[in-house]
Amino acid sequence: MEVWDSAIFVISLIIMMMGMAGIIVPIIPSTPLIWVGAFIYAISTHFEKVTWLMVLLLALMAIFSVVLENLGNVYGAKKFGATRWGIIGSFVGTGAGFFMGGPVGLILGPIVGTIVFELIGGKGYRGALKSGVGNFVGFLGGSLLKLLIGLAMISLFVWKVFFG
Repeated sequence: MEVWDSAIFVISLIIMMMGMAGIIVPIIPSTPLIWVGAFIYAISTHFEKVTWLMVLLLALMAIFSVVLENLGNVYGAKKFGATRWGIIGSFVGTGAGFFMGGPVGLILGPIVGTIVFELIGGKGYRGALKSGVGNFVGFLGGSLLKLLIGLAMISLFVWKVFFG
């Protein structure tokens, strides 16, 4: 590996680590940022080791992880008894949390939104709280899956660079 390739590899890994941090800090785009790191490396090395096919595979993995994470909240809330009101509240809470609370808002917004909308929909406090807890459990499950997918993306990238 030449000096230029080594420098681009290190820069790509730094970008990927920032993406991994995004799994914990929701305002950072996580797996899409991991993909950006791989894409920068691929372009910089003229797709010699990280091919277009690998770039496409990593893009699909990033998209899949984002979809899974967002569906995790809804699935968790639904499993804990959320109604249509709670699901709508989760989406409204996500938007409100993003604009008003930054990273913490992105975690708490869907939970609070689920609870508030369940109460508006006529569910009792205990049932609404249970739906909110389900939303949080779904968020944790989605985040765990996103973490595993992010690690797989980085592992595939490193494998292709050194052994591909």
